[in-house]
Amino acid sequence: MKRLLANIVVGFLALYLATILVPGVSVAGSFEEQIKLLFFAGIVLGCLNFFIKPIINFIAFPLRLLTLGLFSLIINMAMVWLIDVLFVDLTIPGLAALFWTSLIVWLMSWAVPQKGAKKD
Repeated sequence: MKRLLANIVVGFLALYLATILVPGVSVAGSFEEQIKLLFFAGIVLGCLNFFIKPIINFIAFPLRLLTLGLFSLIINMAMVWLIDVLFVDLTIPGLAALFWTSLIVWLMSWAVPQKGAKKD
């Protein structure tokens, strides 16, 4: 449960950072509508990363092995592209913006610990 919540928070924060840092990535509407849309997009992205991504990683293991893990970036790009398709008001124009947005998502998910801290 903590891991799912961490994925949702990472999804929201990464998409928010992408709207700030990546040129062209934008959310339509007022500030409240933007935050609401990013929140729901973060929930969907977190759930995709929690439930669907492990299955895709398992299926694509030979490709990830051949590319020394770089195929994981393609998987992340597919997840972010799916969020772009599902949420019409979120705009990620072009492959470069999609690459940088998925890189931000990957870096954020790498930086946040996925497992609970060990209790002494």
